Amino acid sequence: MEVAFILEKLILVVIIFVITLVIAMYSTLAERKIAGFMQDRYGPDRAGIFGLLQPLCDGGKFFFKEEIIPAGAHKTLFVIGPVIAIITACISSAVIPWGQNLTIGDQVITLQVADVNIGVLYIFGVIALGVYGIMLGGWASNNKFSLMGAIRAASQSISYEIPMGLSLIALLMVTGNLSIGDIVANQSGFNWNIWVQPLGFLIFIVCAFAECNRVPFDLPECETELVGGYHTEYSSMKLGLYMFSEYINMFVSSALMAALYFGGYNFPFMYDLGLSENWITIIGTLVFFLKIFGFIFFFMWIRWTLPRFRYDQLMNLGWKMLIPLAIANIVLTGIITIVVDTYFK
Repeated sequence: MEVAFILEKLILVVIIFVITLVIAMYSTLAERKIAGFMQDRYGPDRAGIFGLLQPLCDGGKFFFKEEIIPAGAHKTLFVIGPVIAIITACISSAVIPWGQNLTIGDQVITLQVADVNIGVLYIFGVIALGVYGIMLGGWASNNKFSLMGAIRAASQSISYEIPMGLSLIALLMVTGNLSIGDIVANQSGFNWNIWVQPLGFLIFIVCAFAECNRVPFDLPECETELVGGYHTEYSSMKLGLYMFSEYINMFVSSALMAALYFGGYNFPFMYDLGLSENWITIIGTLVFFLKIFGFIFFFMWIRWTLPRFRYDQLMNLGWKMLIPLAIANIVLTGIITIVVDTYFK
């Protein structure tokens, strides 16, 4: 039984890892296609039908480009930086429930790698570690632009993790649970958390943009000021790892928002259609991924719509607006919870 359980989890890890890499890979194509559509031009359309082989060509280009390490760089940390970035991006999806239980014969398969009772804290811990990859890469490059990008990434991460954590505290006051699996399970049907925490979700999604270094919060790597930011000196697959980690973080952030606020694999009237549990699980997983793709599209839509902030505007938004709003949301949630428990129960 122990061997079967370990084998089941290993297979699930491999499947999630492959899906994550494929989605990250084709997000690069989707980004350019959406940019082309919004700017009234064609995106990549030469490699394969509609450019579907373009991500494979880009990956091959990264693998075969010359590997360059600057003479003044700290070689060990220069290599470790992108490795930390990609590892933390990949392991952050371990606590996300991708669907309900799937029954095959006598075997009940849980579509979640690790259902830990502190899943929200795990996500925050991994996110906090991810910035070390950027900091090490920027410092070890021995380049002033890279160092400036790394400093920006660190201060930006610190600034926006606080309101993100505060927004989740309000959500946890409503759900009373730190397990992401339980939070999703309690949003059965159309009973999603977005209806009770709209302000918390708004704060969370703004902070998610900042944590993923996406426009309008891409100050750590903005080309117009810092050449390439923290990865200016990187080439070949080391640069590819940094880029992959950004798209994986975007995918995981989208999955987290869909799970915490939009019901995850739950969808309206899921138990009123007369379907078997397996079919509900399969459809629910597909619905979950549709929600994720919707958020990924939103990330890309914002990138090609809004200009980036100045750095002082970025800090002002985080410290002077989002943190007070998040604290006010906690107070408001507490008052409403007390009133509901006192007069309506």
